[in-house]
Amino acid sequence: MKGDELLVVAYDIGTTGAKTCLYRFDRAGVSLAAAASSEYGIRFLPNGGVEQDPDDWWKAICAGTREVLSRSGRRADEVRAAAFCCQMQGLVLVDGSGRAVRPAMSYMDQRGAEQKKRGLEDAALKIAGMDARKLLPSLAVTGGVSASAKDPVWKYHWVRENEPEAFARAERWLDVKEYLVAKATGRFAMTPDSANATFMYDTRPSRLDGRGLGSWSDAMCRLFDVERSMLPEVVAPTEVVGPALPAAAAELGLAAGTPVFGGGGDLSLVGLGSGAVEPGEVHVYMGTSGWVSAVTDRRVVDTDAMIASVMGARAGLYNYMSEQETSGKCVEWVRDHLVLDEVGAYLGARNAAQDPDARYASLYELLDETIESVAPGSDGVMFAPWLHGNRSPFEDPAARGAFFNIGLGAGKRSLVRSVAEGVAMHNRWQLESIRRKTAARGPIRFVGGGARSRAEARIMADVLGETIETVDSPQNSGALGAAMLCAYGLGMMASLADARTMVRPKEVFEPDASLAGLYAERFAVFKRFYYRNKPLFAALNGPGARPA
Repeated sequence: MKGDELLVVAYDIGTTGAKTCLYRFDRAGVSLAAAASSEYGIRFLPNGGVEQDPDDWWKAICAGTREVLSRSGRRADEVRAAAFCCQMQGLVLVDGSGRAVRPAMSYMDQRGAEQKKRGLEDAALKIAGMDARKLLPSLAVTGGVSASAKDPVWKYHWVRENEPEAFARAERWLDVKEYLVAKATGRFAMTPDSANATFMYDTRPSRLDGRGLGSWSDAMCRLFDVERSMLPEVVAPTEVVGPALPAAAAELGLAAGTPVFGGGGDLSLVGLGSGAVEPGEVHVYMGTSGWVSAVTDRRVVDTDAMIASVMGARAGLYNYMSEQETSGKCVEWVRDHLVLDEVGAYLGARNAAQDPDARYASLYELLDETIESVAPGSDGVMFAPWLHGNRSPFEDPAARGAFFNIGLGAGKRSLVRSVAEGVAMHNRWQLESIRRKTAARGPIRFVGGGARSRAEARIMADVLGETIETVDSPQNSGALGAAMLCAYGLGMMASLADARTMVRPKEVFEPDASLAGLYAERFAVFKRFYYRNKPLFAALNGPGARPA
């Protein structure tokens, strides 16, 4: 440490890539010293499985650390701490040494549908379509319930039933962050947000200690047939889990003994890094997946809309979050299938097939001009953004994307803009659902890779009818949240609430009042489109349907 300077490295492990950020804290605030990113694979299996190789995450951050140190001209021994921000509700089963016994199951994996049906729906006495004997205790103890086939407990049961040899070798149930923390420190430890998202964790306020920590619920483990011994200890996000082990530190490019903090899931840390941290404040995230989240000071759940609160980075506060399974992924689909085609449309004389920089340029910046060239309403075209099913405000793994109402006056540019509007429409539906249970208010912070697009931010403002604020480096908001945990733990932040003043708006987008009527009409149609087509989605993609 040089005087009052603090350097920390933060890792953001997303669905398709990892970001490594080196942050510098001083008495004036925080600045990004250097950033690096790398991509890795994700496998979509015919049976609904979605898997990743956990070692790919590790390799990505090892390369990232060396790159940010090289770019910044700083030494490994100047980095005083490290923390992780990671995708949530995955399942990484590991043996006693921390090695994964099988590929990691992504939050998108929906192979547990049959396990969920037998474990939660096949009952004589039901409430909201779920076994009342399990639903009511789970709501009381955990503040939610594993109502989605994509929830970790059903992945757990799928592995136990379908891969008994792998399950027999597993000693710990971890999430993505917990796997990386264990690899770095040798300690199995989970933070409250990740524990809460398993719905095996007792989050009743009366049961929390002074640090906001609860405990695993033996009752929930019995009710959902989970081996309690497989669940790791729970530590605070701002707690040092341990020093980086010499071998792990050498691979990472850090000094041996570098403190590794508890960290957090992307939901809680993206919110922290967005600066929306007080009750009622809202952020919208648009990465591969996406969500709308409001901060609350109490547990909230809506079983009909599939929305629940998850414990936040700040003790005593929660994130009431509605998730969209494919958000920025829809825009990536547009890039790959409508923009980067064999004709090179919208790229002028640049041949995308021969110019790698074109393919990996910011897809949002690439599409801005195209989006803005089409009038609001996309020449009548509407897009349903459910490319891999949906979780909230309706749970439907069979739902799929669709362009509809295409007329002779619509072209490829119209379809591109309709995708941006469709993602925003779904966010409006999520925000509407969130407001039924909370005092969510604007302005709304817009973060994630999608927030790099000024056109997307304008559309978000107009469709939601809300003031939208973007921030510097919105794609790094999760990493910034992780870095703040280190800064607070090492005394460079007096409170995590200081994130509100440390993260200032970069641009502000006001909704165009003249478009309110247009988007209100289209929003009503958007919702009706789903409900009217739900049976057709089920016929094509539901259980028993012939694989495409």
